[in-house]
Amino acid sequence: MRDFVKSTKFKVLLGFLAFLIGIMVYSVTKGGYSLSGVSLFNTVSKPFRTVSNSISRNMEGTLDRLAHSDEYYEENQRLKEEIGELNRRLTEYEALKTEVEELRELVSIKQEHEDFEYTQACAVIGYVTNDPFMAFTIDKGKEEGITPNCPVVTAEGLVGITVDVSDHMTTVRTILSPDLSVAAVSSKNNKDMGIVEGDILSAEKGITRLIHIDKNNKLKAGDLIVTSGTSGLFPKDYSIGKVKSVSRDSNGLSDCAVIEPCSDISRLSSVYVITDFTGKREEGNEN
Repeated sequence: MRDFVKSTKFKVLLGFLAFLIGIMVYSVTKGGYSLSGVSLFNTVSKPFRTVSNSISRNMEGTLDRLAHSDEYYEENQRLKEEIGELNRRLTEYEALKTEVEELRELVSIKQEHEDFEYTQACAVIGYVTNDPFMAFTIDKGKEEGITPNCPVVTAEGLVGITVDVSDHMTTVRTILSPDLSVAAVSSKNNKDMGIVEGDILSAEKGITRLIHIDKNNKLKAGDLIVTSGTSGLFPKDYSIGKVKSVSRDSNGLSDCAVIEPCSDISRLSSVYVITDFTGKREEGNEN
């Protein structure tokens, strides 16, 4: 111990403490305060008391958590249950909101076509893998009165036609496909008619074509194209899409138009199937 007191380290430490005390005394006297024994002690001990108080508060918090851990656990579980219940109610609300929107949409469609028979809203289960023409499956089938060659629509317009139908599932071929031809006409001029038929290049862009249009047509961008109803496979005057542009066909004998479908085929969540309409042809007929 004597060796340590006499050592250089002890002398350095003592000098450092003296330096700190000198700084504190200078700071106090420089501010015009009287330097009593009590104030000197308070000034010197303030940093240590600050650290001590901080440690004390942390210890109190730790001891409190340990002492009341069971209460905190129960409270946490209760809050978790409340959050779970709120999430369940939110899910039910969203489902109910979707159902109300679908019913409102169906009512709107039926008001426009009172003599048509529709299914309830059919959920789109998914798109057919590797089909560039966006064929998709829905969650309803024969049990809901669906048969092959039934028109598939949304509130905006025609989407496609049913092809493969099982008891509770149906595959839909869309108007982007070259395997589906729809007789169509301009809503403004019934002389401007043609066939809506897709191709691979158009389908990649989510659009389709109106082909075999008379060269003397008066079609222009923005015109609405609807079903003509001449084939009997689709009801008359059902919206298909709007004209984006008109040009001469490659054969030089007729014109063709680029059509943007009223419904975004790539983002469908639910559709309706028309199971019967006035003038519908027998199942299996060609367009």
